[in-house]
Amino acid sequence: MSMKKKYSAGLIFFLFFLFAFPLFAQEPPATPSGNGGCGANQAQFDVTGAKKNGPAAQPEAGKALVYVIEDIAGGPTMRVGMDGSWIGANKGKSYLFFSADPGDHQVCTKWQSGVFKKTAERMGSATTITVEAGRVYYLRIQAFQRSERDWTITIDPVEPAEGEFLVSSSLVSTSRLKK
Repeated sequence: MSMKKKYSAGLIFFLFFLFAFPLFAQEPPATPSGNGGCGANQAQFDVTGAKKNGPAAQPEAGKALVYVIEDIAGGPTMRVGMDGSWIGANKGKSYLFFSADPGDHQVCTKWQSGVFKKTAERMGSATTITVEAGRVYYLRIQAFQRSERDWTITIDPVEPAEGEFLVSSSLVSTSRLKK
């Protein structure tokens, strides 16, 4: 092999590792929770609604603010989770909010039922959101009854103007984990 070919192969090898090495040094992506962002099924919440038009929340420094609005008049208790842990719960036309670090997050909602636990395990929805620090995001929970025993639950992002409108016409939800 000539000196020129050895030099070219060595240069290519060196350049490959020079540019590829930073890829190996990056943190691996967050591991999905395996349950769409929800926490443990046995967790149950007590929920109360506070007055309308609670104080306007602002994102914490370096974080995003996420509102989750249950838009179901007289609706069930819907637990809200992110990245495998429960955040809290809503009941009826209410909302809760929380801070989130920038990046991708799995957010879920799941119907909480003390009577029909097996059925309620299947009643929920999940989505993945990508949030940026300093921004506000709105997710809407809706339920659609397809038949007497068949419901569909959705959790979907909504535009900021729609989110602000839904928050302004809903109760602030306060929840605590049952012991």
